[in-house]
Order: sequence, then C-alpha cells, then structure tokens
Amino acid sequence: MKKNEKILTGGTVAAILLIWLGITGLKWVDPNLIPSPQSVFAAFTAILQNGYKNHTLLQHLGASLGRLMAAFFGALIVAAPLGLASGFNSKIRAIWEPIIEFYRPLPPLAYYTILVLWLGIGNESKIALLFLACFAPIYVSCVSAVIRINEDYINSAYTIGANRQQVFFHVVVPACLPDLFTGLRTALGVGYTTLVSAEMVAATSGIGWMVLDASRYLRSDIVFLGIIIMGITGILLDRGIRLLEHKLVPWKGKE
Repeated sequence: MKKNEKILTGGTVAAILLIWLGITGLKWVDPNLIPSPQSVFAAFTAILQNGYKNHTLLQHLGASLGRLMAAFFGALIVAAPLGLASGFNSKIRAIWEPIIEFYRPLPPLAYYTILVLWLGIGNESKIALLFLACFAPIYVSCVSAVIRINEDYINSAYTIGANRQQVFFHVVVPACLPDLFTGLRTALGVGYTTLVSAEMVAATSGIGWMVLDASRYLRSDIVFLGIIIMGITGILLDRGIRLLEHKLVPWKGKE
C-alpha cells in the first residue's frame, strides 16, 4: 500500500472514531444501543483482567479461532484437490458439482440442526458447519480457475512431450494458484461470518458466543467489543493469506 493510501486509510479510521465519539458524547443515541468508545475500552480492560463467564478473553478468542482454523484447513485439504480435479476432468465435475451447488446457497442454520443431530452439540458439529461454509468457495474458485486456463499453455505442454499428470501438476496447478488464494480469502470470510451461527448452540466459549450471550443482557459494550475483535482478527487473518500469496504467487497480475 502506498503512503498516500495509508494516510487515507488512517484518516477513515480516525473519522469513524471521531463520529462515534461525537454521537455518544452528545448523547444523541441511547448508550444501550451504541455505547461510547470509553465504555467499550472499559469492558475490554475488565474482561482482559477478569475474563467473561469463567473464560479469559484469550480463551474465548482461541476457542473461536481453533474451530475456524480446523475447519478452514480441513476444507483446503479436501476442496482444493477436488476442485482442481473437477475442473480438469468433466466426469469428476459431473459427480460433485450437483452436491456443491445444492448446499452452497443454503443458510448455515438450515442444516446446522441436522449436523447437531448427527454429530452432537460439541465442537464436531460446529467444525463441520464451518467446514461446509469454507468448502464451497474453495471448490468453486478452483474449478473456475482450471476452466479459464489458456488452452495454449496446455497444448504447448503436450507438444513438448508432457503427459496428462505432468500437465496437471506443472501447468494447471501453478496457473490456478492466484484464483485459489482468492477462494481462500473468500472462504475465510464466509467461515468467520458462520462462526457466530456455529456458537449459537450449546457453546460456552468463543467470541461469537460471548457476543450472543452479552446481547441477552443488553451489554452493548461487550457486543461492540466482540465485533471489533472479530473484525481485527479477520483483517489479520486475511493479511496473512495475502502475504503468503505474495510469497508463493509472485507472478500474479504480471501475466
């Protein structure tokens, strides 16, 4: 990011904070609806020192990220190879695409109750829900990436004597990496938004659960704190993927 762009980004954040301070300072809204930045910071220090409902803030964050990362990496390990194979082989795509396209537009809570019946109310059903949420974006991005590969690349590889397996691993996979990372970023975002749904049922820890529990007692300061924490961690996770992409796919945007 260029220096001018960083200044604009910082200015946007500062403007939001000033507007927030002004609205709450002038008491234009009920503090139960929009708490002041001071009360949110006070809630942060209190939870940091004393925890929330028998768990520290780090334990809540660790529980949520643990569920999310287990599902995310599980989806990556399964969906990426399957998506690449489906894009490369129309018969494989014909088998899996109807299943993916059927459940992909469904709201997570629509099938979460089924997962709870099958896997129980523990972490298994929550991780399974997040796995399904992350799976579809990765699969779809890989399939579309393979389909969009310039056929000249593949034909050139065959011309110099490469077999089908060599074409797949040395031409198809590298050409799909930029789209794969885009799918990973999308999957991580979808998984994080599904996290609150996953922690709605029989959870006793997690940032999403903390937000939901605090909302029952009209603790808007804790609700805002949880949302801010989720937003910041989401940004950091996305930056991590973008940094990895920059290292592994230096040719992106230079074709």
